[in-house]
This record gives sequence, C-alpha cells and structure tokens, in this order.
Amino acid sequence: MGCFDEVCYNGELENGVSLFGCSEVEDEANTVAIEDAVKILLLGLGEDINREGLRKTPHRVAKALREGTRGYRQKVKDIVEGALFPEAGIDNNKIGHAGGAGGLVIVRDIDLYSYCESCLLPFQVKCHVGYVPSGQRVVGLSKLSRVAEVFAKRLQEPQRLADEVCSALQQGIQPAGVAVVLQCTHIHFPDIETIFLESSLKGGAKIHVSSGSGVFENKNADVWADFFYLIKSRGIDMENIHAQGLPDQCWCPSLSTKVSSKTGSINPAMVTAVFSILKSLGEDSVRKELAGTPNRFVKWLLNFQSIDMDVKLNGSVCGGIKPLNAAGEVVNNDKQIYTELNLPFWSQCEHHILPFHGVVHIGYFLSEGFSPIGKSLLQSIVHFYGFKLQVQERLTKQIAETISPLLGGNVIVVVEASHTCMISRGIEKFGSSTATIAVLGCFSTDIASRILFLQSIANATSSGG
Repeated sequence: MGCFDEVCYNGELENGVSLFGCSEVEDEANTVAIEDAVKILLLGLGEDINREGLRKTPHRVAKALREGTRGYRQKVKDIVEGALFPEAGIDNNKIGHAGGAGGLVIVRDIDLYSYCESCLLPFQVKCHVGYVPSGQRVVGLSKLSRVAEVFAKRLQEPQRLADEVCSALQQGIQPAGVAVVLQCTHIHFPDIETIFLESSLKGGAKIHVSSGSGVFENKNADVWADFFYLIKSRGIDMENIHAQGLPDQCWCPSLSTKVSSKTGSINPAMVTAVFSILKSLGEDSVRKELAGTPNRFVKWLLNFQSIDMDVKLNGSVCGGIKPLNAAGEVVNNDKQIYTELNLPFWSQCEHHILPFHGVVHIGYFLSEGFSPIGKSLLQSIVHFYGFKLQVQERLTKQIAETISPLLGGNVIVVVEASHTCMISRGIEKFGSSTATIAVLGCFSTDIASRILFLQSIANATSSGG
C-alpha cells in the first residue's frame, strides 16, 4: 500500500525515542527557526515586519504550523493501546456470522485538514473509515478518527494519507480488514494574469481515494459493496473510487500553475527559508516529493506582494432595484440601488500567512453627475486590494472607500469569505464563513435601503446566482 510500516504504525525507533519527536529545548529551537524563516518571507514580499498586524505574525505562523503538523510528534501505538476491548463471538472463523459482533464497523464524515506536501497550503478531508473486527476484540470508535488525524497532521497527498491510515489501523487493531475512503478538496490557485477573465470563483480541486487491507484488498469484494452502500449518501461514486482519483500531477493545482510575470523572479532567500521551515517541522527536506515544494510555496506567496494592476473603466451599467422605506413604500422613484453581486476575490491573511477567499457584493446610489461603474472596474478594485497581505475587515473598508468618490459617496460593501486559518490552527471550524460590511453615505442612516440590499444578496444566494 505504499506505506512504511514501522513509521506508520508507531512513529518510533527501536530505542523508544520518537522518530519525529524532540525535547522541549529542540521544540523551542524549531519554533524560533520557523519564526526567523517567516520574517525572511515577509521581507521578501517587501513588507515591514514591525508594522502593526505583522509584529506577531512570525510567532502565529510558527504556532499554526507546529499545531498543523503535530502528527509527526504523535504515536499511533499510544492511541490504540488501551482502547482495545474484548467482545465475545468475534473470531477469525465466524467473521460476519450471526451470534457475534463480527460485522462491518464504520465511522463516517470525519472532518480533517492536512497540509499539501506540494505547496504547503491546507486542504480539507472528509474521511470514512471501516473495519471488520476479529480476534475477539473491537476498538473504541473515537480512536479511528484520532488515528486518521495523526496522519492528516503531516505534510500529505491524498492517496498516501489513505494508505497510511489503513496500514496503521490494520497493524494496531489486527482486524479482518480495514477500508478507508477520503474526499479531499484543495484550494484553487488563481493566476493574476488571467484572473480578470474569470466570471466566477473556481471551486477547489477535488479527489476521492480509497485504501483497503485484509478482506478489503480485493476491490471487488462484497464487503466493499457494504461499505459503499453505507456511505453512498456522502456523494461517493462507487464506480470510480477505486481508480484512486486523478493522476498525482493533477491533484495539487500548484503543479500546473506557472509563475506570473508580475511576481518577478524567485527570491533564493525565500526558498531557503521554506526549506528551513520543512526541516523545523520534522520533515526530510530532501524527500523527493518535497523537492519543488519551497519554490511552489514562494510562487504562491509572491501573488500577494505589492503590485500594480491596470484599473480601467468599463462602461457597462449594472442592474438596479428600487429602494423601499420602513413601511415598504418606494422611496425616490428616480433613484435605484445599483448592485454588483458575487465578485470573486482571493487574499492572504497577514496574521497567519494562510489564504482566504470568497465573494464581494457592492451596492450604491448614484449622486447627480455620476455614472454607473462597470463590472470590470469593480472587479479590478476588488482584486487590487485582495492580492495583498490582508485582513477581511480592512479589505471591506478599502473597497468601499475606493469606490465611494467615483459614485458620489453612497456605497455599501459586503464581503463573504472562507478562511483556511479557521480550519488549520487548532480551531477546526469546518464549513464556517465570515461576513463583513462597510457602509458610507446614506446607507449609514437609511436602514430600509441597507435591508433591501442585504435581501438582494440573500435572494441571489438562494437562487444560485
């Protein structure tokens, strides 16, 4: 299954010393090394590492990376031992027969995240694990998810993650067989030079992979049909899952993303800094799968340095809706709220150096002597402020303040975003999103107009617009 058994199972050497563990002194030294490397990366972006918002970023990034790769310092053996319980009627000769508990056991929908070994960005995982008990023993159900998390908390790619979880459980529980199915989603990589041609936010790269041991080694075994039937509602395609998803080179979008000419050449000091981070996390920085990772991460990061974008006015007029007052009556029949909804954006959190992305909704009243703004200009403004080290609150305010003088001052901006730092630094709030709002001019006092605009967002979302 492509898994090195000793490391996958217990993560320790013969002398009992953790293969990836370290003393408190070494742990502190590794943290400091990561902080120093992050400072080099920030300087490479032309940032002032002493400005407010970035002063504590090296420490926050180091803490998040250490948390997100703690699997290197954990032992599967410690998790499984003590969680095995005797269960009469389970033996190797009666697997699956009545009178015992030898049937299939599945834990579904385990939400995990892992760091992609090709680009160092987090990717989301929904894990389904099953096993067929034998040897008159079962394992505590929570241990299945904890074992899966040990391997997710390392630099990974989907198929190896599935294989490692499967192998570890097979060795730790010694069941009749183990099955693992993963649904993985990787963040999309925007290309600055072509992003203006995109009319919508691209979804992430998705892949489904599986791994099996024992009675699950045969992909056509009936027990696989039982497993898939019980996870069918999770969007799993039984016909294609055993094909192990997309080819390796297609899984991480960074492997097919070219360097934008706007990012300039790769800074060798930044690449060296990423190598230092890999080493400090406990990884083998010369492992062949990691050979191009520092370059790819720096290429991604360079998207968010200070760059100039051409902002050109497009004369197209946005659609409008009539404003109502609190009584539901039309206000100022000669005026309308012009709206542009669902403008995609990408940005990088300056607190954790992790991406966040989503959509921007803009509404405005035209003042006398002003003309509507075309969508392409609004999108250009959104991208201009998005492709920087940012916080969402500032991004929302900057967009509103930039648009306001072009329209006469009456502007409302709502930004909705998903933050990878919400799932990759111990919080692990899967599926959560954030919304921020900025109001200028009459929108700051006209509650009815604000509500009308916010309702238009809700209507567009519910209709899939």
